[in-house]
Amino acid sequence: MTAQRAIEAAHQVMAAHITALNSRDQAALAATLHFPHVRLSGTTLKIWDTADSYFADFLTRAGGDWHHSSFEDIRLVRAAPDKVHLDAEIRRFAADGSLITRFRSLWVITHETGRWAAKMRSSFAPA
Repeated sequence: MTAQRAIEAAHQVMAAHITALNSRDQAALAATLHFPHVRLSGTTLKIWDTADSYFADFLTRAGGDWHHSSFEDIRLVRAAPDKVHLDAEIRRFAADGSLITRFRSLWVITHETGRWAAKMRSSFAPA
């Protein structure tokens, strides 16, 4: 696989992730992640060994007003045939379309066990 194909696959993972998140499809969301999955927000590290609590943890972090999210301004940082780093702006919205928060996040998308998925990310999101 070429680095260009890896970049395309990484963008497909990001698109599938946000679609699954916004449709609240927990199985599809888990399919966009490798487990264990790592998130560093500020200096707080969280590791999910399995998908069991991932979506519930997200809902807690996002807060009761969260309705949907979007990825904006996705920038390539670096790519290899089996790993891609993407820097994205994440936006969270309320049901009325008002912006709850926005922050930058570095996503590491890897090819493991025959599939592309997000292995880890580091963000400036509110904890």
